[in-house]
Amino acid sequence: SRRRHTRSASVSWARRCVQETGTWDCKLFQGMKILVVYSHPNPLSFSHAILETLITKLKELKHEVIVRDLYALKFNPVLSASDFESFQKGIAPSDIAEEQKYIAWCDITVFICPVWWGGLPAIIKGYVDRVYSHGFAYTSTPTGIKGLLEGKRALIIQPQGDTKEAYEKTMWPAMNLTSDFIIFEFCAVKVLDHIYFPSVPSVSLEARKEYLRQVEEIAKKLTQILTSSQSLCEYRRSGTSINKI
Repeated sequence: SRRRHTRSASVSWARRCVQETGTWDCKLFQGMKILVVYSHPNPLSFSHAILETLITKLKELKHEVIVRDLYALKFNPVLSASDFESFQKGIAPSDIAEEQKYIAWCDITVFICPVWWGGLPAIIKGYVDRVYSHGFAYTSTPTGIKGLLEGKRALIIQPQGDTKEAYEKTMWPAMNLTSDFIIFEFCAVKVLDHIYFPSVPSVSLEARKEYLRQVEEIAKKLTQILTSSQSLCEYRRSGTSINKI
């Protein structure tokens, strides 16, 4: 299809850049199509600071960026009986079809949202429930479930209130399992990384500035990882992550 051809062309240009120069910073690079799904009701939140920092740097690096602010859109996260009726007829409700259009368009989806109650906020989970639907994100086959979003990538960035020490041994691995693998890899999406910024309300202003500096570095490194065939599982198995490249 035309979409797949365009995406493969942009990736091949990026691969050529990396192969020839050893860096993503190349005049040949045409940029990637990046969808940002954002969730926080407070425009003064640190989540919003992450959003602004990321999109500013991505646009500076010539990536094409679309932001879907779920609160600003008043996105309905409730999967309803009428949704199921539409899906059974092979039709996606208009608001779901709109979001699926952006997922089909992009090379990578970046989710920015806080950690609430040890997981994704309800509006993000509802977005997944409705948008990553059967027939679009996955399907049933005689041999089992098959993901339909092969070639797509995802990155999750979540600030949180609690400390690294309280979360890194149990909560982060559990959250990585329930979101990265059970949601995205289930749909054949390669998760590049799941990045947490701990203790946001209690750390110093300088520490928060350092978090935002890391967000800028993440934007710079996206192209390098997008040209790789590795997934989150392979990155973590090798002991590296997007922040360590």
